[in-house]
Amino acid sequence: MKMVVCGCCAASWRRCVVMSLRLLFLLPAGLPVRSQGESQSDNKQMDNITIRQGETLFLSCSQGDFVTHTAWLNRSSILYTGEDKWSVDPRVSLVTLNQDEFTIKIEDVDLADEGQYICAVQTSSRPRTTSVHIIVQVPPKIVNLSKDLVVNEGSNVTLMCLANGKPEPAIGWRMLSPSDDSLSSDSEVLEILFISRYRAGVYECTASNDIAVDTQTVELTVNYPPSVSDGRDVGVTLGQRGVLQCEADAVPEADFEWYRDDRRIFSDFDGIEIEDAGAFSKLTFFNVSEADYGNYTCIAINKLGSANTSIILYEMTSSDLEQTAFENNDMLEGPGAVQDGNSGTSTVFTPTCLLLVVLLQLLLKF
Repeated sequence: MKMVVCGCCAASWRRCVVMSLRLLFLLPAGLPVRSQGESQSDNKQMDNITIRQGETLFLSCSQGDFVTHTAWLNRSSILYTGEDKWSVDPRVSLVTLNQDEFTIKIEDVDLADEGQYICAVQTSSRPRTTSVHIIVQVPPKIVNLSKDLVVNEGSNVTLMCLANGKPEPAIGWRMLSPSDDSLSSDSEVLEILFISRYRAGVYECTASNDIAVDTQTVELTVNYPPSVSDGRDVGVTLGQRGVLQCEADAVPEADFEWYRDDRRIFSDFDGIEIEDAGAFSKLTFFNVSEADYGNYTCIAINKLGSANTSIILYEMTSSDLEQTAFENNDMLEGPGAVQDGNSGTSTVFTPTCLLLVVLLQLLLKF
């Protein structure tokens, strides 16, 4: 029996063992040393194996007759020698070892498992090695993404997205909601110059390779000062309920203030109620008096500015009511009739009936 002696310290023990195995397979006992240029072993290179991260890798080589020693190695590490496990990795295990086949497996393959693997077989005549290169593919994963942003209208915005993967992933940006195909990028960076309020929304970064796709989103909020819709004058008869409404578009949402001339109006003051709900504000008079008629100003305010509109509350007289009634009557199909779409017949409303309604309202006032 041939003895292999290593003069190594404890720190180099594994290296010594690997060297010993190599000597054992390349120079077996009883095998004459060949001259330079003569082959001492049969070496076979298998096709590369491509596997995805997280899958199970099976490594197999044929044995043949009269096998005396066999081993699987990964670069400079010994995984198995026959039935003896040398690897401390719990993911590595023996599947099959017989006269025909020597198979091991590595579960939950990771990028660190990539590289060359060698199956070394020593027969009674000569050593034989089979090598294979393992390529581990990794699905893309976005590892660095811009946080949700809040900017003021007119600012310049830069969104960044970085991803890992193998093969290297392609990265792109698009405006997801509201959808806008004109605002996109085929790189890690999306730049938006002089951003407007219409560019606010959700942006999606996509990282893709041959394995999979990873997506993440960024929400972009654009602040802008208020703009107020034109006020609509309101006519109300004495003693009736009157409502003035104000609408403002702003981010962040505007706060509302109501004024009569230069005097600010507050809720629950002289039978008045102010109700704000999002982009709307409502000023309600529960019992309109002569003193309530006049010009009112609604002001919408946020941290970027303000805007205002004027609304007139005016008195609606009986003649105004009659005129309004006649105008509404003229809108009916035909002179004083409304068409019934189901029956095809017409229902007649005479001016006399409308006058009775107006008189009834005047009587109720007293």
